Amino acid sequence: MEADQKIRVGLLYGGRSCEHEVSVTSARCIYAALDPQKYEISLIGISKSGQWVLADESVPVLDSGTVNPAGQTEVSMDYIGAGKIIARADKSALSQSIAELDVIFPILHGPYGEDGTVQGLMELAGIAYVGSGVTGSAVGMDKAVAKAVFAAENIPQSEYLVVRKHQWQTARSAVITEIERALGYPIFVKPANLGSSVGISKVKNTDELCQAMDLAAKFDLKLVIERSMENCYEVEVSVLGNDQPQASTVGEIVPGGEFYDYDDKYINNLSQAIIPADLPASVIEKIQTYAMQAFLAVDAAGLARVDFFVRRDNYSIYINEINTMPGFTPISMYPKLWEASGISYSELLDRLIQLGLERRAQMNEKKIVL
Repeated sequence: MEADQKIRVGLLYGGRSCEHEVSVTSARCIYAALDPQKYEISLIGISKSGQWVLADESVPVLDSGTVNPAGQTEVSMDYIGAGKIIARADKSALSQSIAELDVIFPILHGPYGEDGTVQGLMELAGIAYVGSGVTGSAVGMDKAVAKAVFAAENIPQSEYLVVRKHQWQTARSAVITEIERALGYPIFVKPANLGSSVGISKVKNTDELCQAMDLAAKFDLKLVIERSMENCYEVEVSVLGNDQPQASTVGEIVPGGEFYDYDDKYINNLSQAIIPADLPASVIEKIQTYAMQAFLAVDAAGLARVDFFVRRDNYSIYINEINTMPGFTPISMYPKLWEASGISYSELLDRLIQLGLERRAQMNEKKIVL
């Protein structure tokens, strides 16, 4: 690529998950911050039904809050290693290439976007992309698998159980008995494979447990039940890099309600972010070390936000989860933490795109000997 040649970026947004609207908001912010002198941007939306479209008019499309295929060009990804977006002439045939890309920024949250599925498609296409690969994305998305990895790495975490939807539906009494015996109350019930706190409930008794399990089971086939970490700071740290990641300063989230739920994150704006967190330097350094350890343990790349609990009485640290494609909305912690660490929003995007290009170059160096 010539030094003065623009990098052709495909901004992939929307998606089939219940975090569709968050993705569109993130894409709008990223699009506004990408330098048009550096980048030639193609806006590729995925509707809630899974249809891919290439936006003809960027601002009205992103301002709509959702991906509406009406009036846009239906497209698909060329997955034979050409790194192209192909226009669909009709339902049975493909026509000309209408966008050649150097890198894709998949600002997709939740299943069918953040879980390794789209990453696998981009691997087939042989195109660079921002963020973790198939393994890192899949492990980071699945809270149950991620917890097993954290345990193997000796990263402290709260006690938990994993219950499959089938178990809950066929042996409710036995499941309740096991949860209450092993964890007690209060506890959190979560779908294993969602983000943005969707489907999560805090539970204090048996009746609430039944309601929470039913709710989480609407979203996933696997449920995670965790002992609630009481009297704790809720803190987050952003990670940036590939093989040698860096950690940002640590920020504390003060929820507007009993816990940091979806409404707190994206609707009522009642939560408060304290950046940097008011914690001893030694505790902050330990959190940063755990964050980078978790990042490498799940095979993440590019970016991630890692969330922790810190006990107020003795500063013991417990990992909560890792998010391999965190939100990029104006109130999202990932860019805010890096801004507080000296990296502006636009510079952060530049670095992430370069990390994606570097990772693709490394992948292209791999040799397969038969």
